[in-house]
Amino acid sequence: MNLKRTFGTILTILGIVGLIYAAVGFVQHSEGVRELVVFSILGFIFFFTGIGLVKGTHDVAKM
Repeated sequence: MNLKRTFGTILTILGIVGLIYAAVGFVQHSEGVRELVVFSILGFIFFFTGIGLVKGTHDVAKM
């Protein structure tokens, strides 16, 4: 198992969770606007970094 691909998957999942949390907070008109903005920015960063790691990592078959 490739460590970069695993880390990319974890970052992608954390990004999705952060974006969902921010979206639910925005829909419910939560009072902590600054907190929701931070979660959404971090969610975007984690999501796109994770996707980049997964796409950019090449599998090498060992024989």
